[in-house]
Amino acid sequence: MQDRIKYWKGIEELENTPEFAKHAHNEFPEFLPLNETPADSKSSQVSAPRRDFLKLLGFGLAAATLASCEAPVRKAIPYLNKPVDVEPGVANWYASTYFSHGDYNSVLIKTREGRPIKIEPNPMSSITPMGTSPRAQGSVLNVYDNNRLRHPLIKGKEAKWEQVDREITSRLSGINGKVVLVSSTVASPSTKQVIDEFGSRFGSFEHVTYDANSASALLAANGGTIPGYDFSKANIIVSVGADFLGSWIAPTPFAKQYIQNRKITKENAAMSRHYQFETILSLTGANADIRVPIKPSQEAALVTALYNSISGQGGSAPANVDSKVFAAAVRDLNANKGKALVVSGSNDPAVQTMIASINQTLGAAGTTIDTASPYFVKQGNDAQMIRFIEDMNAGNIGAVFFYNANPAYDHPLADRVVSGLAKVGLKVSFAERRDETALLVDIVAPDSNFLESWNDYEPKRGFLSLAQPVISPIFTTRQVQDSLLTWSGNSTTYYDYIRNNWRKVATGDFNTFWDKAVHDGVLETGASMLRVNPAAATSATTTAASKPAGNGIEAVVYEKVQIGPGYEVNNPYLQEAGDPITKATWGNYVTIPRSMAESDEMKIVQGDVLRITTANGKTIEAPALIQPGQAPGTIGIAMGYGRELEDMPVVKGLGANAFPITTVVNGGVSYSSVVKIEKTDATSPIAQMQTHHTIMDRLVVQENTLANYKADPKKVTEYIRLTTHDGPVKPATVSLWDDYEYKNHHWGMVVDLNSCIGCGACTLSCNIENNIPVVGKAEVINRREMHWMRIDRYYSAKEHEEKDYAEMEHPADNPTVIFQPMMCQHCNHAPCETVCPVAATMHSSEGINQMAYNRCVGTRYCANNCPYKVRRFNWFAYANNDKFDYNMNNDLGKMVLNPDVVVRSRGVMEKCSFCVQRVQLGKLEAKRENRRPKDGEIVSACAQSCPTDAIIFGDMLDPESRIAQVLAKEEGERAFHVLEEINTQPNVTYLTKIRNLA
Repeated sequence: MQDRIKYWKGIEELENTPEFAKHAHNEFPEFLPLNETPADSKSSQVSAPRRDFLKLLGFGLAAATLASCEAPVRKAIPYLNKPVDVEPGVANWYASTYFSHGDYNSVLIKTREGRPIKIEPNPMSSITPMGTSPRAQGSVLNVYDNNRLRHPLIKGKEAKWEQVDREITSRLSGINGKVVLVSSTVASPSTKQVIDEFGSRFGSFEHVTYDANSASALLAANGGTIPGYDFSKANIIVSVGADFLGSWIAPTPFAKQYIQNRKITKENAAMSRHYQFETILSLTGANADIRVPIKPSQEAALVTALYNSISGQGGSAPANVDSKVFAAAVRDLNANKGKALVVSGSNDPAVQTMIASINQTLGAAGTTIDTASPYFVKQGNDAQMIRFIEDMNAGNIGAVFFYNANPAYDHPLADRVVSGLAKVGLKVSFAERRDETALLVDIVAPDSNFLESWNDYEPKRGFLSLAQPVISPIFTTRQVQDSLLTWSGNSTTYYDYIRNNWRKVATGDFNTFWDKAVHDGVLETGASMLRVNPAAATSATTTAASKPAGNGIEAVVYEKVQIGPGYEVNNPYLQEAGDPITKATWGNYVTIPRSMAESDEMKIVQGDVLRITTANGKTIEAPALIQPGQAPGTIGIAMGYGRELEDMPVVKGLGANAFPITTVVNGGVSYSSVVKIEKTDATSPIAQMQTHHTIMDRLVVQENTLANYKADPKKVTEYIRLTTHDGPVKPATVSLWDDYEYKNHHWGMVVDLNSCIGCGACTLSCNIENNIPVVGKAEVINRREMHWMRIDRYYSAKEHEEKDYAEMEHPADNPTVIFQPMMCQHCNHAPCETVCPVAATMHSSEGINQMAYNRCVGTRYCANNCPYKVRRFNWFAYANNDKFDYNMNNDLGKMVLNPDVVVRSRGVMEKCSFCVQRVQLGKLEAKRENRRPKDGEIVSACAQSCPTDAIIFGDMLDPESRIAQVLAKEEGERAFHVLEEINTQPNVTYLTKIRNLA
């Protein structure tokens, strides 16, 4: 008999540990907001007498009452000459581009009175027309980072640009040895041309490109470019260690493609099937239909077996790999030639060569791989970088320039980089802050932020985009390109340089062409401008590189979705966003499988600090996190942490540097190695946001199979029915409430669980749009994060039929995963509204559950009565508070705040408002034109930022609206409300997740 699926949020809930059972039902932590719990404290609770709490609350109310009697003093300085395009209170939008270490997004920048405050997708781009990545959302805060360099440095001391130019020009004129510019991937055609022009002055010059998370082997196996993968055309997807929805190559474009074949309707019930073989539980693995945990050392054998099976040479699953799943994957691939795609995240050229051959045999060229439009978002060459490091140590390098590159931190040979730099005559960094490499150079010529800069990009052949400055440089910084032009003796500004370069692809009158390109932000005529570095196209071998032995503990270094390789770790929004899988914030940790944690040799509990020793004797220490789905005999640790820099106070002291685990194998970088681990006596709490409460086995999230959906769409969703004398009825039909009558608008939301990949872009977008404060690691440990919306990640145990209990695997060994965005449900029968003693929360005439902040007295009854746990209480004044020294504690950081949304004070309850400020603006714009708002004009921040279009927001009373049409189609099939049985009648509807199982 097949039991109902059991969902759980973490190991604690699954095993009902004493600590979890103790706190699972605590509505509010029983400690005072008087002082923070130290991040390294062994306890997350601080006790205090109730009398002190009442005294504190009384003082807070009295102070608020006194403060309200005095009007604040404001100084308003009018424009002397008002800019033509700036109207106070009216937003301006500019098309631009966000590109950082492979993460490409064509975007629109929202500015208010000259301040960039929000990033949205550019709908005119065919690569990223909807949604953004989490890092792109959070990047708007980077320009206001108080820790950026404010001026150039010479020998660590402040200098003027004139001094820098004289110093560099003078020293370059007598340089002895090769001149090298080291950078991460440069996807800008004009920047590459500037670099070439700069290098042409020297007898020996080289542009060395490397990526902290390398795709060098993939480039080597495909002629120096990334294949033009198109997941939207694949019926069958097999991925071997490629997290293409999270951090591999181009996650935002890939997510948009991937989900096109995952959205299903009665009219089109076709759906791709996705197999994932991987070590850590990645975002992509969490979305796969069938997932198999494997060790890194098994990747080459698995790909070889796939290659042999697809090419007709005969092959079987390697040892310890599920043979049934392997056979099913091969069968599906062979049955879908021309509509199948195989990808791998391996950095072994032999593996990538076999993957290319598999795709060729499957007929992927011209279908699931666009051969005419390869990607240019990764161009790093491992062999070239390693050769440069050896040249430095040999004394052959006369000058080196670092652009978006920090090899003294993020390269396996970082020690050799440090020793080599001591032998280089002239060392210059363009870093925006003193990172590990910038501390070792002679001159730091800080680059401007992308929001302060002109640039162009070609992420994919024939797809051009522009970036334009939306704010003048805040500090005395200068674009890298302008610096290189100056040192080349070229007086042209980089803006004019780009214009001249774009004349190659212009049609008609150039000024008209240019103005349109700047306005649209993209140019997709098929014309290509980018020159790919031919050095990246190295010869690939057919012999797999040596791999660690399968009987050792294998460590994998991976890239976090929100953090990336570590160049934006000083961003507090990104730090508090939380990993989509672990739900951990503020640092990295060692992910270990349950079996290892419970072994007699280890006996590890979460938070135990582990010492990891590499083969070459290097050691790092980090706390353990027991991760369901982690391959047995392996551990994982995220890159980007372990920083001890004064210019990075947000991340200083968080986590451990994982790059010492990476190694150089056969001239390339390997992100896995055999290590030894041991438990220390220390413990370190991990700030997770997931298991604060339990769902108590209630029906909250729903899923079913594609086979069942095709058989009968009306039976894939479980509905709660009440028994009455008239028979079973919907809970909404039995009520003591008077129903609301909506006469004008009725705002609602639909969330398609089939489309949600759990990336978290919506949460970051909500935080930035609504001025949600960052509270820090200690407060997250205390279960006080302030996010208005969250993405609940549920694990579920595999179902086993006709198996003995002894044969069943542990639920945590390889669980399935489902993501559910959860925000205020804006209930028509809202439990919060009935218990508020001062009517601070009330229902609008358009279905929005509203909060009157200045009426709230902080009783928290509403949060206690909310079954969805989506209300947040301001324990502190998070702005202007040195205990929360993030962006709201300095004037520069506050520039990112949205003036349409008030900053809340201590003692106030807050929660999702359906972005009511956007609703009101849309209604006002329509009223000025004497019409109703059109569908799509009003979009909530979470819906607009979703790269997979999983969230639909709109007016349910408009029969032509998309939301009304979806609800009409899905009624009685996939549409359900969370906790429908308690009859809160939410205005948020979910669509059941469908899995395409083999």
